[in-house]
Amino acid sequence: MTSHTTRTESAYDVVLIGGGVMSATLGALLKLLQPDWSIGMFGRLDDVAKESSNAWNNAGTGHSALCELNYTPSRADGTIDISKAVGVNEAFQLSRQFWAYLVESGVIASPRAFLNPIPHMSFVWGDENCDYLRRRYEALKDHPLFSGMRFSTDPAQLAQWMPLVMEGRTAGPKLAATWIASGTDVNFGALTHLLVNFLSGQPGFDLKLSHEVEDLKQDASGAWRVSVRDLTTNATVPVAARFVFIGAGGGALPLLQKTGIPESKGVGGFPVSGQFLRCTNPDIVARHHAKVYGKASVGAPPMSVPHLDTRVIDGREGLLFGPYAGFSTKFLKQGSLWDLPKSIRMDNLGAMLAVARDNMPLTRYLVQQVLQSNETRLNALRDFVPNARAEDWELITAGQRVQVIKKDEKKGGVLQFGTEVITGANGTVAALLGASPGASTAVSIMLTVIRKCFAGELPRWDAKLKEMIPSYGGPLADRPELCAHVHDWTTRALQLEG
Repeated sequence: MTSHTTRTESAYDVVLIGGGVMSATLGALLKLLQPDWSIGMFGRLDDVAKESSNAWNNAGTGHSALCELNYTPSRADGTIDISKAVGVNEAFQLSRQFWAYLVESGVIASPRAFLNPIPHMSFVWGDENCDYLRRRYEALKDHPLFSGMRFSTDPAQLAQWMPLVMEGRTAGPKLAATWIASGTDVNFGALTHLLVNFLSGQPGFDLKLSHEVEDLKQDASGAWRVSVRDLTTNATVPVAARFVFIGAGGGALPLLQKTGIPESKGVGGFPVSGQFLRCTNPDIVARHHAKVYGKASVGAPPMSVPHLDTRVIDGREGLLFGPYAGFSTKFLKQGSLWDLPKSIRMDNLGAMLAVARDNMPLTRYLVQQVLQSNETRLNALRDFVPNARAEDWELITAGQRVQVIKKDEKKGGVLQFGTEVITGANGTVAALLGASPGASTAVSIMLTVIRKCFAGELPRWDAKLKEMIPSYGGPLADRPELCAHVHDWTTRALQLEG
């Protein structure tokens, strides 16, 4: 992409499909790198950030592997594999740097509008789990990205870190926890609005809400012809674009399939819904100030790790526990029950059947979750809040997540947890599929899109990228001095000293 398209009402250099944090992040990066490019953002709802990016549709954890135990599996010899934890933390550091740049350059007036310091904790019980957590702590504590982590089995110390979790707890299995002050709570809905507000103030940007993308085809010239329906008038609007990003959350898979690119063949999706218990008693909310993650149940998907989360939304603290997994054939919270059936094609049917065959524990887990009673949900909460009363908590429905299914030569098909960028057609289209750590690593993911789809522009953009993201181009873990500088700078700029 070297030439600049003359902008008309229906032609753009870049079209962003979806009004969430992913599209907003890519739009902000591209507008800062190439201010003269025209960008159109199309969202099917009447506002941005109403699906997975909405604050109440996710736990708001700044996923940096400080507390998420599924990122640090135990090897057969008892040692802890920290490679994924380091990778996730590295990715989150890119987000922190970009956000700090946006604050210092005046794009975002106050980081407190979307970001707050909240300690991150891991909490386990039982001798085996406590031994695992100790080994995990020993493996992480001296790593520069995890400095400041503390470990304890002392009930008195645990009561200081998480008083609500320890109140009313009777003698029982051994307890252990890690605590680190550098964790964060992120309101991704607020961040999305801030980024879109910035974009809306720039020349060459159009925000089209209540507009649903129904089809997209590439013409002989390599440009994309995007068919968009204006949901207020029901009129179909033709749109041309040189590059299309499909960042529509669970809705990305059907649109990727409509591109017809070879890379879309054999890709399927498995939707998982989620629910949380939200505390309605302000006195209880005030007694907890941390994100406390436990261990996932046997057969549970990684995004179903139980956690008790302090949230800060619109300046007010809240408290969530969950998630409780469920199943729906919808790909979006405000989607259709036909989403899953319509996504099944001859090219992905074999992979989907193979995944169904090989993931019976997950199926059993989801069935149990769907059928569980309110009392069962409350008992799970009492593992974290022993004195929990039903009248202090309400059940809310969170966002839909669609896990990626891909063909596999040996197994026929595999279910992937995490996020994946699929690109094709000579880098003129990219789609983001998957779930956690998702939004927390949006900047890292969008840099992947830029590397794959805008390689010809990178020599011109390199200096600006390093200005916005000083560690761009290499891991922080290998550069301890830069790691310390970036930590101090982002902590100060983002007001995370607390």
